Amino acid sequence: MQLKISRYLVALIIVSALLLNGCLTPQTNSDISKSFNAAEETSENVDYTNITPMSDDIKSSDPLMKNLPRLEGKATVIMTVKGSPITIELDGINAPITSGNFVDLVQKGVFDGLAFHRVIGPTTNQDPFVVQGGDPQSKDPKFPINRLGTGNYIEPKTGQVRYIPLEIKAKEYGKATYGKTISKAPELPHTLGAIAMARSQMPNSASSQFYFALADLGFLDGNYAVFGYVTDGMTTVNKIEQGDRIESARVIKGAENLKQPDKS
Repeated sequence: MQLKISRYLVALIIVSALLLNGCLTPQTNSDISKSFNAAEETSENVDYTNITPMSDDIKSSDPLMKNLPRLEGKATVIMTVKGSPITIELDGINAPITSGNFVDLVQKGVFDGLAFHRVIGPTTNQDPFVVQGGDPQSKDPKFPINRLGTGNYIEPKTGQVRYIPLEIKAKEYGKATYGKTISKAPELPHTLGAIAMARSQMPNSASSQFYFALADLGFLDGNYAVFGYVTDGMTTVNKIEQGDRIESARVIKGAENLKQPDKS
């Protein structure tokens, strides 16, 4: 039991450094425990009386959000890996900014050809954890895979990285929290097949990297933004190996729910 907990703590530290570092130096169990505790201590408790509501107000309430696409409803994406389809239902009702960003990147073809650079699960003879991809640097087959995990989506027109805020909706409150981790049970938990955004230790640092949960990972709830679930094709997800590429990603339903920011 202690071994399994230790492995999950290792995995948590890896996820907490998803964009900050391409790889991690070896750590002892003591180092991992200290890092884990430090992360817990720096998480802010959310004041639920002063929270950004999930409504049209979010378009103008924060500069980070007003220029981002939103998904107002649900959408279905088919991602093809190893010649097999993975069906993903995205929840723009509970995660409009996070889902909108993903759908927009799918429609732009950003994910086509990208590699899964971090795999922790059956194909690596480890306890099921996550399969991570979405680093734009991986489109170049010559880019060293051990340096992946640091790339972000760059807006072609501005040359700037597109970051999205940490967006988590608590069941108890019924509204989304932006830019903070929460301790309440989320509307979208890390159950088997969840798709969520990878980020660095800064809450608002997610961009294009995402991961699939290969098991129920409740200890990540409230810290990372889940925005949908695999509804078909988990067998394919479980077979993904490091270096496997996304052959294509297409929106097959709900594209009309994507709303681009008002540029006026």
